[in-house]
Amino acid sequence: MPNPEPPSPGSPLNRELVALVVEVAGAPPGWARHVTPDARLDGDLLLDEDELAELAERLRERFGPRADLAALRAGLDLAALEALTVADLQRLLPEEDTR
Repeated sequence: MPNPEPPSPGSPLNRELVALVVEVAGAPPGWARHVTPDARLDGDLLLDEDELAELAERLRERFGPRADLAALRAGLDLAALEALTVADLQRLLPEEDTR
């Protein structure tokens, strides 16, 4: 279950997480500046279902079974899916990988 506490505003995003998002989006490296804690996966980063499925797979491969984006998304209604942010992804990561 994800940690209910959001990262603090001064808390940096995990670099590997940002790199994975950029990679699955097929975006150039400079696009990483758009990957902020409050960036919505759908509305801001415009990740489609195929990209989200690939991201879910890569998160589990890199960070283990706790980083289960597919399970998180399965429990959300449409409004919550649209509101899902990069900070929500970061909360899926094991504690030692969020720094």
